[in-house]
Amino acid sequence: MCRAMHPLYTFFLFVLCSLHTLAGSAANDTLAAGQVLTADDKLVSSNGKFALGFFQPGNGISKSLSTPIPSHGWYLGVWFNKIPVFTTVWVANRERAVTASELNLTQLKISADGNLVIVNTGTGSVIWSTGVVNRTDTRTNTTSLVLSDSGNLVIQGPSNVSIWQSFDYPTDLVLPGGKVGWNKVTGLNRVGISRKSLIDPGFGSYRVEINGSSGVILMRRDPAKVYWSGVTSPTLIPELKSLLQMNPTTRGLIIPEYVDNDTEEYYMYTSSDDSASSFLSLDMSGQIKLNVWSKDTQSWQTIYAQPADNCTFATCGPFTLCSGNLNPFCDCMESFSVKSPVDWVVGDRTGGCSRNTPLDCTLSSNSTTSSSTDMFHPIAHVTLPYNPQTIQNIATQSKCAQACLSNCSCTAYNYENGICSVWNGDLFSTNLNDGIENHSESVLYLRLAAKDLQSLGKNKRKPPVPVATVVSITTSFVLLLVVLVMIWRNRFRWCGALLHGSESSGGIRAFGYTDLGHATKNFTQKLGEGGFGSVFKGMLNDSFPIAVKRLDGARQGEKQFRAEVSSVGIIQHINLVKLIGFCCEGDKRLLVYEYMLNGSLDAHLFDSNAAVLNWSSRYQIGLGVARGLSYLHDSCRECIIHCDIKPQNILLDASFAPKIADFGMAVFVGRDYSRVLTTFRGTAGYLAPEWISGVAITPKVDVYSFGMVLLEILSGRKNSHEVHTSGENHVVYFPVHAISKLHEGDLRSLVDPRLHDDFKLEEAERMCKVACWCIQENESDRPTMGVVVRVLEGLQELDMPPMPRLLAAMTKCFEVASK
Repeated sequence: MCRAMHPLYTFFLFVLCSLHTLAGSAANDTLAAGQVLTADDKLVSSNGKFALGFFQPGNGISKSLSTPIPSHGWYLGVWFNKIPVFTTVWVANRERAVTASELNLTQLKISADGNLVIVNTGTGSVIWSTGVVNRTDTRTNTTSLVLSDSGNLVIQGPSNVSIWQSFDYPTDLVLPGGKVGWNKVTGLNRVGISRKSLIDPGFGSYRVEINGSSGVILMRRDPAKVYWSGVTSPTLIPELKSLLQMNPTTRGLIIPEYVDNDTEEYYMYTSSDDSASSFLSLDMSGQIKLNVWSKDTQSWQTIYAQPADNCTFATCGPFTLCSGNLNPFCDCMESFSVKSPVDWVVGDRTGGCSRNTPLDCTLSSNSTTSSSTDMFHPIAHVTLPYNPQTIQNIATQSKCAQACLSNCSCTAYNYENGICSVWNGDLFSTNLNDGIENHSESVLYLRLAAKDLQSLGKNKRKPPVPVATVVSITTSFVLLLVVLVMIWRNRFRWCGALLHGSESSGGIRAFGYTDLGHATKNFTQKLGEGGFGSVFKGMLNDSFPIAVKRLDGARQGEKQFRAEVSSVGIIQHINLVKLIGFCCEGDKRLLVYEYMLNGSLDAHLFDSNAAVLNWSSRYQIGLGVARGLSYLHDSCRECIIHCDIKPQNILLDASFAPKIADFGMAVFVGRDYSRVLTTFRGTAGYLAPEWISGVAITPKVDVYSFGMVLLEILSGRKNSHEVHTSGENHVVYFPVHAISKLHEGDLRSLVDPRLHDDFKLEEAERMCKVACWCIQENESDRPTMGVVVRVLEGLQELDMPPMPRLLAAMTKCFEVASK
């Protein structure tokens, strides 16, 4: 969420912001009653930071494109006056541009009733008005318009009393001192609405506002849907303050605030440096972004964004695929083309894509069914589109496909876990599984004309299978599967109470105890042992390796069994171990996982007989674990706290890619709650201070544990009960030693000496900073795992972490104990 602004976006800013602002008259900050502002004039704030005048967006963009960009006319707005990248901060006439023919006849003035108006002097018509002031006295000569040093445009009445201000009517961004929220007395609601495109400041697709207990919400206007809700203010403000404090660009500069009293409820932020330039915007893609001007790069830097992924709800329009890893992040589905290429170039993708070939669908005589030659093209690993409709009593995928074909308006279907979902009309918000925020394994079957699907098949050198053939083959297979399931259910007693009505059973196989005994050679190949049981290597069908966890103890085993099946069974991520199946017979509880060839991380870090992990592998392991935890905390239906992150629970596959394992202590936190009580305790040396004290925990306990693991990956040393003897011959706790050396700039002494200085210093410093921020004793000072991922990816910077007081105190304890 703190990515630097993309070069292409910066380019467009420079081009479109080569906006034509006509040379103005004297730089005055006030427009008095009786005066007018024409297209040749502008007001400038007394500090010279902001200007008000008429501007024309997109005046230079068409010169860089082969396709001409139509003019959107002229607008009255406020912009940063001294920044070379032209950036407007407020626009008056968003929905009614001044045409070129009107420009010379257009004036801004204060009307007789005290409103600020843009008028066409030729026709006398009002192009735009504040429309809220209704003066009852005749002292219009005492009314004036002032452009303040904060960028706020203010109508002042007698005695300089403010009777209207632009800060109460934000456009798509908020400046320091501006508010997002509502006045409980007057009902005034300050909301932000995104702009249409880079060259059109009109009302766009997204809206931000405060909505009661949901806090800040983001919603799309058409189709109307809330797609992101900020956590409530007691959590949001400390979290944001911590994030801003860790970033050297914003440390001490940006101060967020939340106010809720008898008259108002709002969010705002202030800046400690009046000379700095920043703004909080609602981007055209639907993201809230905090932007700060960088004097070094002479560009806007995005240092905070929510949602973190570019692929917000329906940001690419209908019949598109969105991926945060692509540039541009929007693309058309197969056999579709961009509806308006010009709009896409300037950032307006709401039109989406349209079919290359119309569907074939003919209603039958009774007008309830249809015949069609259309076929389906599978799109794998996507989030399913918005607004599905479920068809009841559909037992097979083939019948689900036929149900879609029988409806002329049906454009796609999905059959998953015995549920048939269909979509009628446009498909919105279909996102690719790209490892950022989307980790879906669902398959969408897109309806295409037979001609288009045949073309796709030829390109892939695989002829398409007609729907009728697929139906026949699938039906036969399903019938066979039903018979096998009936035999299986008679043979084994399933734990129906555990899995009834739960999504956790989808795609997970039920095993018999005898079969697992055979697969593991009667549980003789032990891989390891933990607090709840033992893990054995096995082989399915003599070819597929598995790891079988046998849970010991009726109570503890049952509790862990439920925790693992309910958590791992509903999640899939490249950095989380995959649950293949389970066994539940009598008091026997077993879990079947994919087998990890390279075992657990602790063996590679601490076993003297193991091969030394190279630096690249270590860094990718740390990044992979961070991505897995970020997924658990932020991308699941409920936040999942692992509760026991340590090297023993990080497994490595054949290519040393990490996978988080052992979810026996995992707990769920509803999105409406921030904390949860648990009787479980993690492992000594990785426990967060607040957990030790017995308070309800948050996902920050995983962050703390991850920080300790990251230090171990960096150094190859254990953290718990481990000491280091310095040159001064006194004992210190290793995490304290790490922060001290980080402050001294001596990273080389921290990195595992077995690497023989074969590592990247920049990555080592980044890893050490992240680790030291993660182990801060105050949980609000720790970053979220989403921030950790972006820092390790090099997309965000962190300031130097302070020394945690608790760790410093532990050092003294070690020193006393050693004497």
